[in-house]
Amino acid sequence: MEIRPILSALLRNKTGPILVALQVALSLGILANALHIVEERRAVAARPTGLADEASTFYFQVRNLNTDGPEQMLATIRRETEVLRAVPGVASVAQVSQMPLSRSGSNNSVAVDQGQERETAVASQYVSGDSLVKTFGLKLVEGRDFLPGEIVEVNENEQRELPKQVIVTKALADKMWPGASTAIGKQVWFGTGDGALSSQVVGVVERLQSAHGEMGERAEFATIVPARVYGRPGNMYAIRTEAGQRDRVIKEAEEALRKSSATPVIMQTKTTEEDRKSRYRADLALSWMLITVSVLLLLITSSGIVGMASLWVTQRRKQIGVRRALGARKLDILRYFILENFMITSAGVFGGVLFGLSLNHLLVTKLEMARLPAPYLVGGAVVFWALGILAAYGPAWRAASISPATATRSA
Repeated sequence: MEIRPILSALLRNKTGPILVALQVALSLGILANALHIVEERRAVAARPTGLADEASTFYFQVRNLNTDGPEQMLATIRRETEVLRAVPGVASVAQVSQMPLSRSGSNNSVAVDQGQERETAVASQYVSGDSLVKTFGLKLVEGRDFLPGEIVEVNENEQRELPKQVIVTKALADKMWPGASTAIGKQVWFGTGDGALSSQVVGVVERLQSAHGEMGERAEFATIVPARVYGRPGNMYAIRTEAGQRDRVIKEAEEALRKSSATPVIMQTKTTEEDRKSRYRADLALSWMLITVSVLLLLITSSGIVGMASLWVTQRRKQIGVRRALGARKLDILRYFILENFMITSAGVFGGVLFGLSLNHLLVTKLEMARLPAPYLVGGAVVFWALGILAAYGPAWRAASISPATATRSA
């Protein structure tokens, strides 16, 4: 075996091998964590909102330039809802307080018991006087949608009232009552202490993302409250259209709202697709940046291995010529250099695994990221082993091609 003479040669010239091994270790540790972050971010960006058809969903934020009182505002909400429902191609309309991934909305602390010192979770609160199950196309996994008689009308300037029924997401139900066979009939407390209000769960939807799309499980903690809220200027309407009709409906719905109002109307239109793109723009930019860094690390590391191997071939031309003159085959020389680089790369790989785990531990404790799965380190190790062999092959082949006459011509 050639391992002993290779080790002996490496120990006599330690600086080059140590630098290459360190380069491999740093590259592997960074690469494994970078790719893990990329995969995590892309998985987050691809999470479903719970809406049946995001491509057919949009919403209006409407503000009438008038001085109506609360009762007139309530009448305006009813009128605008009916106007939007009458537009051809509209499948469903709902007045709503916020939209998934819009990054604008309210949260509420929820608890299992009024006497808790701290809340069980913080959930995104959707308030609507219409059926969000129908308009969003949410999937009920337990219970039912709200009945018409359960929807209350709330003047938010005067009343602090909650309906007696609530729909929650499955993720929130599992958080609040882990292991329970059903969440139907259970009480949800909004807040804790004497001022807390409660509602009874009548339905559980499979999924509804929050307005802010947080990382982790909190993104799917949401409640739906059946209330038509009025009293402040401005309303929001979520609209789901028939397939392929969204762009046309947006134009016609905006025109219909303006014609139906006796006063000027300020409107802003956004689609769910636009909100998704805006919410995850930074995550996708980070992903591409990390991919670029990873590619550069691979190129730099392979260049380092090639450079070191080429330098050693140049320095050992006489020794290689002597070995060839003594009967060493090309395969022997090729195997020697490849094995030498494989040993150096292996040292770097083992160091990279330790560095990768340490770096991930830091990210987990400081940034609350997920732990690095073993396949990233195993896959990274295989990549760098293959990279080391491929990068060393060219210089090793040149070494194997040196003529035995080199030994006699060298001084």
